[in-house]
Amino acid sequence: MSVTASQVHGAVQTLTQSSDTLFLLLGAIMVFLMHAGFAFLEVGTVRHKNQVNALVKILADFGISALAYFFIGYWVAYGANFFADAQTLSQGNGYELVKFFFLLTFAAAIPAIVSGGIAERARFYPILVATFFTVGLVYPVFEGMIWNGNFGLQAWFESQFGYGFHDFAGSVVVHGVGGWIALVAVLFLGMRKGRIRAGKHTNFAPSNIPFLALGAWILCVGWFGFNVMSAQTLNGISGLVAMNSLMAMVGGIVAALIAGKNDPGFIHNGPLAGLVAICAGSDLMHPIGSLITGAVAGALFVYLFTYLQNKTKIDDVLGVWPLHGVCGAWGGIAAGIFGQTALGGLGGVSFVVQLLGTLVGIGIAVGGALVVYGIINKVSGLRLSEEDEFNGADLAIHKISATSDD
Repeated sequence: MSVTASQVHGAVQTLTQSSDTLFLLLGAIMVFLMHAGFAFLEVGTVRHKNQVNALVKILADFGISALAYFFIGYWVAYGANFFADAQTLSQGNGYELVKFFFLLTFAAAIPAIVSGGIAERARFYPILVATFFTVGLVYPVFEGMIWNGNFGLQAWFESQFGYGFHDFAGSVVVHGVGGWIALVAVLFLGMRKGRIRAGKHTNFAPSNIPFLALGAWILCVGWFGFNVMSAQTLNGISGLVAMNSLMAMVGGIVAALIAGKNDPGFIHNGPLAGLVAICAGSDLMHPIGSLITGAVAGALFVYLFTYLQNKTKIDDVLGVWPLHGVCGAWGGIAAGIFGQTALGGLGGVSFVVQLLGTLVGIGIAVGGALVVYGIINKVSGLRLSEEDEFNGADLAIHKISATSDD
């Protein structure tokens, strides 16, 4: 029995589609696992009376994010919906469905980022409402602009400067947007009770360093799915992305180790700062440029977090604005610096475009968050009562503590 060329082509095409689908599914699972990292990082940082709330918030936020992104956000960003029959949806081995799952895990990172900033004093259901609108509307607007060419922003960049805005895995699209949304939410909520004593700032020590470290490790491992698998196909996979992610992580560790003076909280957040910053240019930079990018991010996090906690009334519990907002913005700009061929990069990127695109992302995040959190704050309020905050979110909201009294 002879095999025709068309049959061979069809078999190869089917194998390629199946392989790409599996590849992207594994990436989606790895990024989904990162949400456990977000949860344990927060659990280890907040006080004991707020640990249950930290765990519940991350999982509840993911559920609300999935609904918002499924029905609204994915349509806003990519003009696609899921109202066809199952046979139509599953064509091509269901690659488009797995792509949705993968991008959903990115979208759901927005409220996971916010959660760390607003910990210990936020009401539960108003924050879930905010999650629905930030994931369903605010985030997809910028996501669609950058990753789908919506509203002509990328076309304008290309016509004016010769290059579009480059953000391979979301330094600005995901982390920058999430961090700047978090800053707005933190400002609406104000400082936790007891932070100012006798006119001086008082910092609450992390409740569980092993849990904090576990969260950081989970995030570090999952980040290689976040970055490498942003190629979305086996054919597009790049060892350069993996190497650059590794070197940026190392740069963040070393910089935080030095700048943070051996503080375990800083050391475990340092690699995360480096990984946030490298997302945008991980497919362009030379590994040495990535090392520098990560080191700058690690130092930025330490100094900004220390300044916020000791000198301002911005009570960002996990430091998500410096970690994701500022380091994410730095990553977008760094791609325009170290992505240049003169500095060993692959080129095809403009510093001016990277700067402008980053500012657009920040503007959309801040503007959208002001509307969402401003309206919710007016309608229902965002903050727990003073008594509930004193007792802790675990008992006030969930009626149970993290550990028994036995």
